[in-house]
Amino acid sequence: MLSPKRPTWLTEFRDFIMRGNVVDLAVGVIIGAAFTGVVGSLVKDVFNPLLGLLTGGVDFSNVFYSLNGQHYVTLADAQKAGAATLNAGLFINAIIQFLIVSFAIFWMVKGLSKLIVGKAAEPAGPTKSELLLGEIRDLLKAKE
Repeated sequence: MLSPKRPTWLTEFRDFIMRGNVVDLAVGVIIGAAFTGVVGSLVKDVFNPLLGLLTGGVDFSNVFYSLNGQHYVTLADAQKAGAATLNAGLFINAIIQFLIVSFAIFWMVKGLSKLIVGKAAEPAGPTKSELLLGEIRDLLKAKE
């Protein structure tokens, strides 16, 4: 009995997935997602309370502006009422998270670049064309 022919795209997809750089990318995405959760917790659970203490008890996650003109005590109350809001505090939290992630990536890349000990690239030798031109030059000089 003949087995059905495997579609060519399936073979191409398998070859693509099995490349090393795709697997490395997948690992990077998973670690990045976990790192984002840690940074989110750091901002929400550590930095925001400290900033709140320094700013007199301001909770950035509840800094918002209701666009319907009514006053709500918390962002959750405004969202429950279906009010459109500008969430300035959540935006500030996102900026803080971005800065922390950027700072961590900067130091990680800086550290990794110091760990990678590669030989200095040796200058490439002359190409065949350059060797041939050198021989022609030498022959012309010899005829003079």
